[in-house]
Amino acid sequence: MKSRSTIADVARLAGVSTATVSRVLSKPEVVSEAARRAVEAAVRRLGYVPLASAQALASGRSMAVGCVVPTLDHAIFARSTQALQQHLAASGYQLLVASHGYDPHRELEVVQTLQRRGVDALVLVGTEHSPALWKNLLRWDKPAVLTWSCDERLPSVGFDNHAAGERAIDFLVGLGHRRIGHVAGELQHNDRARSRMEGVRAALRKHRLKLPEPWVSEQPFTLQGGAKGLRSILQSGGRPTAIFCGNDLLAAGVIFEAQRLGLRVPQDLSVLGIDNQALAESMVPSMSTIALPTKRLGEEAAKLLLRAQGGLRVREQILLPFELIPRGSTAPPGPLR
Repeated sequence: MKSRSTIADVARLAGVSTATVSRVLSKPEVVSEAARRAVEAAVRRLGYVPLASAQALASGRSMAVGCVVPTLDHAIFARSTQALQQHLAASGYQLLVASHGYDPHRELEVVQTLQRRGVDALVLVGTEHSPALWKNLLRWDKPAVLTWSCDERLPSVGFDNHAAGERAIDFLVGLGHRRIGHVAGELQHNDRARSRMEGVRAALRKHRLKLPEPWVSEQPFTLQGGAKGLRSILQSGGRPTAIFCGNDLLAAGVIFEAQRLGLRVPQDLSVLGIDNQALAESMVPSMSTIALPTKRLGEEAAKLLLRAQGGLRVREQILLPFELIPRGSTAPPGPLR
């Protein structure tokens, strides 16, 4: 079997010292153009691939970024993470992704593992983290960026989730709905879901409407969660004419379950989601939703990290715009059947 080329092989072929090869690979700007070209030609000819550990020692950087998300099950996180990875890859960084299942103790363990592996930066979701993790991040000597919601203690890029909840209710009230329910995602360790819930309640108070507690159902972010949420609300004895859901999967579950129970959407029940996932436009009826620019979220997070890696002090809080997209699942309320 052919042995792996070494840095000494590159140095002999290029006619330079191993120290020069190391400098070309880690800090090419400090090496003469002739030496750099000779080393690069030798690297290509030998097919030399430097060990990542050696490069990290030479440059002080691992060229790896850790990304910690609550779950890998949701397409919404996959979309932003993909955009983050693509943008970082263009600058030579690799993304290491891990999840914690909405467990703050597990999140701390994952972050510490990534730090021990020498990542150059971290990307986290949300602002709710354990006190131990906050202490860790604020003492760490490398960049960390928050996504999906903002906190002034760290550079952040996210959405105004409270305003999104308010916008949803304003839209439904504008259609004429006065009996509105809410199927929320699980609120524990999820500041985004709680902020949307708070926005829902604030908008209903503004319109002098009530949200009966039986019309609020907290569920996992799944189709089954949406179906269970609708059944829970209907078992209260009353029935709202509209339901706002914490994401599109919950909304789809509500729509499917409503149809199974013989309720017409939107004639008997209007349903509104949030995320604008691919299924929203493809359903029958198509789903009204609040679109979040998740691809841009990943790109902006990457830009913050790269600026911080370039030595700039980064402390911005970037709130990205969202857009309510009316489709076939919402309409003015019809007569109760």
